[in-house]
Amino acid sequence: MLELRPASPATAESHAILAEYFALRAQEFPGGSYTTVFPRPEAFEAPAGVFLLAGPEGAPVGCGGIRRLEDSDAGVRYEVKHLFLKPETRGQGWGRAILGELERRAREWDAVELVLDTHHTLEAAGGLYARSGFARIDAYNDNQNATRWYRKML
Repeated sequence: MLELRPASPATAESHAILAEYFALRAQEFPGGSYTTVFPRPEAFEAPAGVFLLAGPEGAPVGCGGIRRLEDSDAGVRYEVKHLFLKPETRGQGWGRAILGELERRAREWDAVELVLDTHHTLEAAGGLYARSGFARIDAYNDNQNATRWYRKML
């Protein structure tokens, strides 16, 4: 079973897994124009959000977080950010486990919707979001790294 534990994105352990994620995205990103933005730790402090490390302490294999956005017309809204698993750990259902735990926590904080953005080249991620009940929507932000936006009503 995958261990999921909250951590500040500012810890050395969190920074290392995020740096690995951003480096991989930059390497694979079409046109070499990927913009790296490390998350602000305060955006991932309860109840404004949470950042999870996946895997044992000292050896995370992935991460993911949610942060509260301005409420939508529907109500309380959180955004899924930085959902990542090391390539060698993929295909075991761990992405779904991280996403499920983030959704559970958003519900605890009275969220009525989750949103996220991604890039069309991340086909496995897009499949995960669709299987998890997310539907494509119009852009809700101006993220230069994104080409697709999704929402799930909770």
